[in-house]
Amino acid sequence: MNETIIHIPKPSNEPTYQYAPGSDERKSLLQAIKEIQKKKIEIMPIVGGRKISTGNLGKVVMPHNHKQVLATYHKVTAEIVHEAVESAMAVKTVWEDFPWEERASISLKAAELISKKYRFLLNAATMLGQSKNAYQAEIDAACETIDFLRFNAHYMQKIYSDQPDASPGTLNRLEYRPLEGFIFAVTPFNFTAIAGNLPAAPAIMGNVVVWKPASTSLLSNNILMEIFMEAGFPDGVINFLPGSGELIGNIVLKDKRLAGIHFTGSTPVFSQFWKTISDNLHTYDNYPKLVGETGGKDFIFVHPSADAAAVATAMVRGAFEYQGQKCSAASRVYIPASLWASVKSLVLNMIKEIKIGGVEDFTNFINAVIDKPAFDTIWEYIEKARCSKEAKIVCGGKTDSSKGYFIEPTIIETSNPHFVTMEEEIFGPVLTVYVYKDELFEETLHICDQTSPYALTGSIFSKDRQAVITATKILRHAAGNFYINDKPTGAVVGQQPFGGARCSGTNDKSGSYLNLLSWVSPRTIKENLLPPTDYKYPFLEKD
Repeated sequence: MNETIIHIPKPSNEPTYQYAPGSDERKSLLQAIKEIQKKKIEIMPIVGGRKISTGNLGKVVMPHNHKQVLATYHKVTAEIVHEAVESAMAVKTVWEDFPWEERASISLKAAELISKKYRFLLNAATMLGQSKNAYQAEIDAACETIDFLRFNAHYMQKIYSDQPDASPGTLNRLEYRPLEGFIFAVTPFNFTAIAGNLPAAPAIMGNVVVWKPASTSLLSNNILMEIFMEAGFPDGVINFLPGSGELIGNIVLKDKRLAGIHFTGSTPVFSQFWKTISDNLHTYDNYPKLVGETGGKDFIFVHPSADAAAVATAMVRGAFEYQGQKCSAASRVYIPASLWASVKSLVLNMIKEIKIGGVEDFTNFINAVIDKPAFDTIWEYIEKARCSKEAKIVCGGKTDSSKGYFIEPTIIETSNPHFVTMEEEIFGPVLTVYVYKDELFEETLHICDQTSPYALTGSIFSKDRQAVITATKILRHAAGNFYINDKPTGAVVGQQPFGGARCSGTNDKSGSYLNLLSWVSPRTIKENLLPPTDYKYPFLEKD
């Protein structure tokens, strides 16, 4: 038996490649893009390490050129879903008995594979399949995925090292057991890193996983699954199920061995999961753990003392990077009347410079939204503003789906702080501005706090420290990730643990040890080194 006690030092965040013209990384990424476009890729369910052909095919297309098919995928059947659950449970005992450092090694190897071997392939797949530009793909698919895998291994050690004290004559310890059952991971299209972390985080803590990836991100997610297998996750620990979410969910949520759900997606879907589990609660072996990050209606709040250029930059980057398809994307702005004219001028000048188009042209800042349903939903919100007496379109508003699902970066100004685009999640390149009277700073802070059911991210811009303190206090529950003089996007693993409350989720803070605590069930073990042999206590003795 290996008695070595290893130490995994806290890692540094993965350096970000810049893809400047003429750089080696730019050439490598462009080559990877060409290779993917030439291939006929076939994506299959992977259950117990085995790829399964069903013949019921779906297509993976490029959002910015939806006539080009990148891959076909085999949709799962009910039988395959059942097989995935049984495959996970069959390997569960073996996997949870793996030494923790072996599980850590697998996670660290997956990170190295992405960093050194598959970086450009994974980035290219994210760019083509999810319409992300080179930089957005780099910070997501490469850097954040790597950071999750490395930091989680370090945090796992930190958790296991947290042990209780003991009184003389006793020895106490905490055993951090994997959950009793399997985990259902449901992942979104918008972040390849989230798609990797949701199944991998429970897995490295000794759990087995059934993974439902989004159909609109299968190209990159399939590569992640291949990387996990190459890194050494045993067959059946993670099972990959492309296909109908309704079909998969109906089977998985009825299984009495369901131990937990790791979810990122829409609030209605997560709420429906919660209701279904509540209805089935009497059938489960344990109370399933529900960890979810859902919607957002993220804000930028501007104090009269704020720097106009900083605000304008935050608005453009925060609202329009990745076409506003980030859970954390800025979607509403509260700005004082004294600053609006100067900020608006700066923003409009920036937007004039922005290019829109496919990801293959690295000069394009804006690419396509993910698919036709998203395109139609965003267009409907823009039309509501166009037709309302309470709002006007300051810039943008045009759409074109003839080749790709393109929507111009759009800014709406409203006179009503409760206008529909100030309250409802849009998930697209649409930013609504409400201009308030300078003297109503605190009153407007309360409006911001009470307007949206979500509480994911938000920011305050101010040079006045007392104003920052006031905003931080009033908006305490309005955002799980709060930024001071910064855009409300871009949380970094190990630096800004991510998650929100209210209708934005369970706030279990991915990118920190807090999330990993959800995937263990601690057992306290006390050993009495010299047990008593007489029931009598000293107080029973006579005087």
